[in-house]
This record gives sequence, C-alpha cells and structure tokens, in this order.
Amino acid sequence: MADGTAGPRPRPRSPNIQLNGGVWRWHITMLGSILHRATGMGLYAGALILMAWALSLATGADAYAAFTGIAGSVIGRIVLMGLSLCAFYHLANGIRHLVWDSGHGFEPRTASMTAWLVIGFAILATVAYWALVAMSGAA
Repeated sequence: MADGTAGPRPRPRSPNIQLNGGVWRWHITMLGSILHRATGMGLYAGALILMAWALSLATGADAYAAFTGIAGSVIGRIVLMGLSLCAFYHLANGIRHLVWDSGHGFEPRTASMTAWLVIGFAILATVAYWALVAMSGAA
C-alpha cells in the first residue's frame, strides 16, 4: 500500500493447482473415478438412443428402417460399441463400489489392482460381446 503497510495476504491455492505440480499425482484410481462418471453420462446418452429406438418402432416401418440404418452404419456401430463398453465398465465399477460400501478394498494397492481389473473386464467383456454379435450374424 502507499503508506508502507502490507496489502491483503494472497488466498491459498487448492493443492491440486499449485504451481509446483501440487500435492496430487496422477493415479489409476483417479482414472477409475473419472471413467465411472464418464460412463454414467454415456449410459444417459444410451438411454436417449434407446428412447429413439422405441419411438422409431412405434412410429412405423419407415422410421424404424431409418433408425436401423443409422445404428447399422459404421458410426452407429462405434457408438453402440462405446455404449456396451460404458455398460460393462459401469457394471464392474459399481460392484467395486459395493465392495467399498462393505468397508473393504480401500488399501492403496487393492484399490489400484481393482481399478485395473475393472478396466480390463470392461474391455474384454465388450470384445467378447461384439464377437458373439458378429458370430450370430446380427452385426
């Protein structure tokens, strides 16, 4: 200040945004938490797609043909594969959270291992599901 007194003290920063990199470091459990939220949002998008499917089915053959044409396109199939990945991830991570609700699995090593297991399960289950779809001739 003009009279030589110090101004207001600067407000402290959150530990995760400090200039030196902060207190937090990237960890697989952080990714697991982010993916749980992201897959939850993906499942909401899937619910909207399911509603569009039901509406097209109720509207008539032309609307249903248009929907299946979009869903069967390359982009449509990628979206459907992404939705199944979201469903498998959210399912497995939901089970992980139920175990946590019982008071187990919080040890850092266990939490990291189960985060990797959930990711691996989601990927393998999605691949297996779409392999079965392809073998059935539905794809």
